[in-house]
Amino acid sequence: MDEDVVLTTQEAIEYLRISKPTFLKYIRLGRINAVKAGNGWRIHKAELHRFLKLGEVTRPMPIDRSKLR
Repeated sequence: MDEDVVLTTQEAIEYLRISKPTFLKYIRLGRINAVKAGNGWRIHKAELHRFLKLGEVTRPMPIDRSKLR
């Protein structure tokens, strides 16, 4: 089952077809749930499916800079 498959950082970025810095940014922002393991990350494949399905929906709203003044 995909839910039980755990991927490394390299496997996850290849699966998502994104750069490593982007992947790490998504983890830092909480958009992808991952577990730190040694000097890398481990991610359930099901989490990547969730991210791909909902990633656009959970994107932070852009800041309206005109209201900051």
